Amino acid sequence: MTTLSEIVRWWVYTITDAWHWLARKLLRRDRLLLRSERRFQALVESAPDAIVIVDWHGHVALVNAQAEALFGYERDDLIGQNVTDLIPQRYWEAHREHQKAFMRDPETRPMGVGQELFGLRSDGVEFPVEISVSPLDTEQGLLVSSVIRDITERKRIEAELTARAEALARSNADLEQFAYIASHDLSAPLRVVSGFATLLQRRYEGQLDEDADTYIKHVVSGVDQMQALIDDLLAYSRVRRGQEEPRVPVDTETVVQGVLATLGEDIREHGVVVTTGELPEVRGVPSQVLQLFQNLIGNAVKFRDGDTPEVEVGAERLGEMWSFVVRDNGIGIDAEDSERIFKMFERLQSARDTRGTGIGLAICQRIVEGHGGTIAAAPAPGGGSVFSFTLPDVEAR
Repeated sequence: MTTLSEIVRWWVYTITDAWHWLARKLLRRDRLLLRSERRFQALVESAPDAIVIVDWHGHVALVNAQAEALFGYERDDLIGQNVTDLIPQRYWEAHREHQKAFMRDPETRPMGVGQELFGLRSDGVEFPVEISVSPLDTEQGLLVSSVIRDITERKRIEAELTARAEALARSNADLEQFAYIASHDLSAPLRVVSGFATLLQRRYEGQLDEDADTYIKHVVSGVDQMQALIDDLLAYSRVRRGQEEPRVPVDTETVVQGVLATLGEDIREHGVVVTTGELPEVRGVPSQVLQLFQNLIGNAVKFRDGDTPEVEVGAERLGEMWSFVVRDNGIGIDAEDSERIFKMFERLQSARDTRGTGIGLAICQRIVEGHGGTIAAAPAPGGGSVFSFTLPDVEAR
C-alpha cells in the first residue's frame, strides 16, 4: 500500500519535472524572441531609408541610424520624444488627423497622398519627404512604423525639368508665332511678285529670245514653290492654334468622301482605284481631321507608281481609339526612312521629282499627336507604303 510520503514525493517529482519543462520552454521562447528581436533590429538598421517607430501616443520607440543622420539627432535624444518634434508646426494638426485615421484602420499605406510633406531637422531646416506607414502588432500594443525618404534631390530635378519644359514651350510658342507672322507677312509681297511674273509670262512668252522665256518660267516656278512653302508653314502653325478648339464628333466617312471629291480630277486622270472600308465617327477638330486625310490620301495619289495605282483606306477599333490605315502601291518608302519622313522639310530621294515642301507629313504628325494618337509609316508588302494612325472614338473623353 502506497504511503502518504510516497504520494507527496511523487507529486513533488511530477511538479518539479513540469516546472523544469516549463522553464526550458520559457527559456527557449525568450531566446527565440531575443533572436527575432535582434534580427528585426538588424533589418531596421540595414534599411536604406530612415525608420521611426512610434507608440499609440506618438512617442518615438525606435529609430535607425539613417533616421539619426536624416534629422540630425542622437538616438537617445529621440527615444521617448513626441514624433511631432520631427514635423514643422504647421503640419501638427494634419498629422494628428492622419494618426487618428490610421489607428481606426491600421494598414500599410503612403501618408499624405496628393500633399506636400516636410520633415524638420534639429537645426530647424525643413526638407520634403515621402512617408509610408505600417502597423506593428507587439506585446506592448500597436506600434506604427514610418519609412521616411528625403526627396529633396528628386524635387530639385523635377523643378529643373518643369522649368526647362516651360522654357521650351515658350520658345516653341515664340518660334511658331514668328513663323506664322513671317509667313503671313511674306504672302502679300510674294503675291505681287507672282502676279507680275505670270503677267510677264503671258504677255511676252515667245516674243523674247529662248533664254528669256526660260528665265521667266524659272521665276514663276520659284514663286509658286515659295507660295506653297509659305502656305504649308501657315498650316503647320495653325495646327497648334487649332488644338485649343473644342473637340466634336467627326464622321470620317464624310471627310474621306469629301477628300476624294477634291482629288477627283487627279484620281480620274491617272486611273487611281480607291477603296474604303467602313469608317467611324471620331472626336476631334473637324478642319484638322480633314487636313490629315487630305494630306495622306493626296500623297498616296501623288506618289503613285505603275499602270494600276491603288489606294485603300480602312479602320479598326482599338479600345477607346480607332486605328486608321492609308495603304498604296506607289513608289513606297524604305524602312530606315519611316521616322525621318515626319520631320520638317524632309523629302525622300524617290520623291525629288514630285513637287512638294516636305511639311505635309509633319503637319499630319502634329494633328494626330494633338488628338492623343500616334502615327507611323512602313513599307507595304509587295511595294508601296502604309500609313497608320489613331484617333479617339467619338465617346472618348
